[in-house]
Amino acid sequence: MNNTNEQPLVEVKHLKQYFDINTGFFKSTPLKAVDDISFSIRKGETLGLVGESGCGKTTAGRTILHLYKPTGGEVLFHGKPVRTKQEIDEYRTKATMVFQDPYSSLDPRMTVSDIIGEPLDVHKMYSSKTERRERILELMDHVGLNSEHAARYAHEFSGGQRQRVGIARALAVNPEFIVCDEPVSALDVSIQAQVINMFDELQDKLDLTYLFIAHDLLVVRHISDRIAVMYLGKMVELADAADIYDRPLHPYTKALISAVPVPDPNMARSNQRIALTGEIPSPLHAPSGCPFHTRCPYAADVCKGSMPAFEEVEKGRFVACHRVKEIN
Repeated sequence: MNNTNEQPLVEVKHLKQYFDINTGFFKSTPLKAVDDISFSIRKGETLGLVGESGCGKTTAGRTILHLYKPTGGEVLFHGKPVRTKQEIDEYRTKATMVFQDPYSSLDPRMTVSDIIGEPLDVHKMYSSKTERRERILELMDHVGLNSEHAARYAHEFSGGQRQRVGIARALAVNPEFIVCDEPVSALDVSIQAQVINMFDELQDKLDLTYLFIAHDLLVVRHISDRIAVMYLGKMVELADAADIYDRPLHPYTKALISAVPVPDPNMARSNQRIALTGEIPSPLHAPSGCPFHTRCPYAADVCKGSMPAFEEVEKGRFVACHRVKEIN
């Protein structure tokens, strides 16, 4: 579902999230988990956020929701900045998160009814116990759980059912925007498709907007309208999902797409796999210039000297690469 409203629902401007790491006696070094990223998400859209483990995807999602206080930059919701405690409290009634691990994100001492009802309690979103229970049962119905499940505990459910409980909890506050942090990566492949399809159905039914974080490119392609690619805390490419898959422009995106399995044996044989050399640098000691230059087959001296600007190279397509025009 893609809506081309002028005003983005969520805008992220030059967002930074640094963590001070103790590296010696009275000495600390900033770990740049998210380093100056900017993008926007339109209402009703799904933006996929991909990259290798440790690239800063989850930290970006949590910082956007102000679960971490941003080191720099800002987040705008409906065009208004989210800064003060009051603004953050209001924002959290309209923006929420589905966590990656359905095993650790649910309190084992609480029943399903209490887990789903907790946001309703925190934000005082009911006037009677009857209204609270009806709302909980409605939310359970949205995610394919029945009323018998309400009195059970999380350990009595499978991984897929637990993630449904987590999704119902996220829906409790009637959000407009949901950050989905690798919501299917801990599930069996057979269950993943069911949960992904449920996200699609809920988006159409409840007019939701998603930031969908994942490392599985096939999952992201299925659900996303646009895809953003991160590497070592930086945004390196952003474009429509079809453009990213059919014609990646950044060298790192090219390598990621080349690694996606193809179901057709003949096409798979003809596909050229781009094997990256070297290890991913530590974000604690990130290389100068473009962070990808240590593994990039097209790297030149200019790549080592300065970070390329994240700029629009075609309509709606942003890339951070000094040599993007030469190599494409």
